[in-house]
Amino acid sequence: MKDFATSSDPAVQHQLDRLAALSLPQGRFELETIRALCARLGNPERHLPPVFHVAGTNGKGSTCAYLRAILEAQGCTVHAATKPHLVRYNERIRIAGKLVSDAELAALLAEVLDAGEDLSPSFFEVTTAATFLAFARHPADACVIEVGLGGRFDATNILEGQAVCGIASLGIDHEAFLLAPEAAVPAEPLSRIGFEKAGIARAGVPLVTQTYPLQVTRTIIEHAMIVGARTAIRDLDWFAEIGERIAYRDAHGELVLPLPEMPGRHQADNAALAVAMLRHQESVTASPEAMAEGIRVARWPARLQLLGAGPLTALAPGRRVWLDGGHNRDAGEALARFFRPAGKVHLIIGMLASKAPAAIVGPLEASLASLTVVPIPRSETHPSAAFGPDASPAADVASALAALPGDGRDVLITGSLYLAGEVLRLNQEEPD
Repeated sequence: MKDFATSSDPAVQHQLDRLAALSLPQGRFELETIRALCARLGNPERHLPPVFHVAGTNGKGSTCAYLRAILEAQGCTVHAATKPHLVRYNERIRIAGKLVSDAELAALLAEVLDAGEDLSPSFFEVTTAATFLAFARHPADACVIEVGLGGRFDATNILEGQAVCGIASLGIDHEAFLLAPEAAVPAEPLSRIGFEKAGIARAGVPLVTQTYPLQVTRTIIEHAMIVGARTAIRDLDWFAEIGERIAYRDAHGELVLPLPEMPGRHQADNAALAVAMLRHQESVTASPEAMAEGIRVARWPARLQLLGAGPLTALAPGRRVWLDGGHNRDAGEALARFFRPAGKVHLIIGMLASKAPAAIVGPLEASLASLTVVPIPRSETHPSAAFGPDASPAADVASALAALPGDGRDVLITGSLYLAGEVLRLNQEEPD
């Protein structure tokens, strides 16, 4: 599936059509193209406010949401770059708290595509260059930038001026890219993932991480030492106990913070990482009060999101309908922890053919009242047979919801962020 959306604005759609023609040349893992492209644009990556740079397999987008909410609660003006978009491409570029306008987006994409026409840049390189250009042209107190794929060779990794780098939870995903055979890199899969994410480390810049298996932590620390980054590892340099509150402590002292409104214990872990990143840098100040307020108000769509009233949820009256973009084993286990105490749930799932069906269904198996498999528009997806004999096919999410038995049980729609975006569009809950 192409990683872009259509637009009702003709000028934006013209540039999205140009983006549609771009692809990443097979086997090309380097930063020279994005560097050359940005050089032609005046190196905007060198002229950004202090950057909070976040990598990880799961949780990096939520961590970015907490960082932005906390900094805004402090009164800061914040640019934010997250990915992928769910409904509109504009979601990728948030300028001073607002999604980039169609007019500015069309102009940015045109400028970058024209400048790099002979460089054969990828979709992600053009998007990253346009993001840097936008952020360099508008004043702000901070930038929150989410890494895309991996870290070492992600297009955002030409950044300069990071205040702090962070790594959220790690898991096995995007194996074809992140586990491709290469000399002089860790062979153990999770250590290799950690190595790729740690590629965002910078000399003299704090690198703040969650807790990982010992060998993974060792890999990250070794890479940080090579480049001269200062590590701050959870359960070594900072601590967060999750109960009815978040009990946080580090060398600067202790904090007692509220749990996030976003459901799931993993969201408290993501919020704690955001707090640790803020407390291990000196470029931007955030008070404990701002941290508490940001944790309370942060929202991140399609991450255990309880859908509101809309055309889709009207097809399942009297039920709670949850939406999550999870598609790997770690996400499946987080979903299982959330739904296990609540009893059985009806699962509606659609997964790209490149993902493993057991990653989500396996952890949730004991909690399933029913399993319905739907296609994802414009994507190659697994058929219902791939999910086992108890799975039933449906033409789309609306059909799946309408066919549920009248037991009032909760519904979970998951398996892909692309599917999540389609659900938000159909339920008229587009991110803003």
